[in-house]
Amino acid sequence: MDNTKKNSIDLSLFKRLLEYIKPYNKVFIGVFISVVLLAIFGALRPYILQQAIDNNISTKTLEGFFPYILVMLALLVFEVSFQLIFIYYSGWLGQSVVKDIRVKLFNHMLRFKMKYYDNSSVGVLITRSVTDMERIADIFGEGLFMIFRDSLTMVVVAGVMVFINWKLSLIVFLMLPLVLYATRIFQKYMKKAFEEVRTEISNLNSFVQERVTGMKILQLFTREDTEYKHFKAINERHKKGWLKTVWYNSIFFPIAELSGSITIGLVAWYGGLDAVMHNSSSLGDLTAFVMMIPMLFRPLRQIADKFNTFQMGMVAATRVFKVIDTKSQIDDTGTLIANQFKGDIIFKNVRFSYIENEVVLKDISLDVKAGQTVAIVGATGAGKSTIINLLNRFYEIDKGKILIDSKDIKTFSLVSLRSQIAVVLQDVFLFADTILNNITLNNPDITEAQVIQAAKDIGVHDFISSLPNGYNYNVKERGVMLSSGQRQLISFLRAYVTNPSILVLDEATSSVDSYSEQLIQTATDKITKGRTSIVIAHRLATIIKADKIIVMDAGEIVEQGTHSELLKTENGYYKNLYEVQFMKEISA
Repeated sequence: MDNTKKNSIDLSLFKRLLEYIKPYNKVFIGVFISVVLLAIFGALRPYILQQAIDNNISTKTLEGFFPYILVMLALLVFEVSFQLIFIYYSGWLGQSVVKDIRVKLFNHMLRFKMKYYDNSSVGVLITRSVTDMERIADIFGEGLFMIFRDSLTMVVVAGVMVFINWKLSLIVFLMLPLVLYATRIFQKYMKKAFEEVRTEISNLNSFVQERVTGMKILQLFTREDTEYKHFKAINERHKKGWLKTVWYNSIFFPIAELSGSITIGLVAWYGGLDAVMHNSSSLGDLTAFVMMIPMLFRPLRQIADKFNTFQMGMVAATRVFKVIDTKSQIDDTGTLIANQFKGDIIFKNVRFSYIENEVVLKDISLDVKAGQTVAIVGATGAGKSTIINLLNRFYEIDKGKILIDSKDIKTFSLVSLRSQIAVVLQDVFLFADTILNNITLNNPDITEAQVIQAAKDIGVHDFISSLPNGYNYNVKERGVMLSSGQRQLISFLRAYVTNPSILVLDEATSSVDSYSEQLIQTATDKITKGRTSIVIAHRLATIIKADKIIVMDAGEIVEQGTHSELLKTENGYYKNLYEVQFMKEISA
């Protein structure tokens, strides 16, 4: 039952792949016609040679011999021409199909919830988007059409064999079951081996990607030797997976080759005796069969080889479609377009858990008036950043409501909602691109002139201009060419140029030098003026001027008020926190 189920799943998967061929039906039909003609042309050559030998060479008759030469030449020309068409357009079709699937996959991944990425390996997703896609392309370029061509060639060749000499054909056909059985066993074990190989490739990609990204940490903690040993172990498993495929190939192909050689020997022996003793087999028959036996057995061997390619592609397709079929998108059914927010924000009894039954926010209620600057403080893990994630709808709340301008944020389209909320994160991510493109994120609505003016407004133009090539300076992967403070300034400018209705600064000054902090503080005063702003900070000195300070602890709001009001609370959470930081700064 399991095998039947597995085969039906493979069949449905194959049908699903064929759906992507529909936009390229003309090319598909052209490749199909080429396959049919190639099979016919290939089988006709031995037949024409057999006729030439029996009618002219054996009888030493010149008359009528030249037309056979012309026909043979024409067959070769046609075969080469259609072979060119077949190879090019089957590969073109495979790459076109994969292009469409890859675009669909990436578009799907762009809309996953953050929770999906919290639980997924980046290396595995890269494997799905790149390596697995090439294996799917091979299904069409080297697998499906090749298998069909070879299968059709075998059928046509077998028919020509029977037409020429059924007795010799019977000898050939008696050997086929052995090769077919060996092929079936070979395919079964190769599929298991390729599934193992694909798993180990994903593990290898994931391991290397994470270690290269975290190389600084590995070297800081002198973990090079340990990680080297881990890599050797993973690489060894990867090698063993591939060696299984090599082992199966080394067994099957010699068997297939030996079977073909034995068949040729039997045909030569029986046909030769028959020609001498009974004269029912001719020299042309023997010559044609010697040519056609490899044409019958070699495709069978190639089918097994191409089936490996096909199996690898199907395994890769299974993994890719598993990602595409993953339902992990935020429900984007909102119809309202948020062109501009006034800025009123209300959380009503909001409860949220990243992991089921592990509550992070416990019935949070808060009210932020339009134009206010509200600071959220508390210990690590108190739930401060979670509030920002929920405001942007990166995660869905378990209970309660979040309102902006008295409207549930679910009623707004995701794009318009997020376009009105600019966030400056503590952990700044910059792409391997120019400063200008990292600021605009290639948004055509933001011009270079606007970026320069915004940089001047917040006081970072001089810093950018001092870099080689200025705004066209390439910061390399993750912005490694800039200091943490400089990266934070770029991130701040990125938020500023979008002219958001609501600004969020999540620990925006926690890891910058004093000079950069002064620049950001000056810019903060400018950008927050008349705009709803939420500031999350550990360093309380940066939020003293806030209109309201919300103090959180263990997912709950424990205090609210202005800086001066909270300092008046005896044994208050905020007061104790402020005094501890104030004493540290004095002692420093």
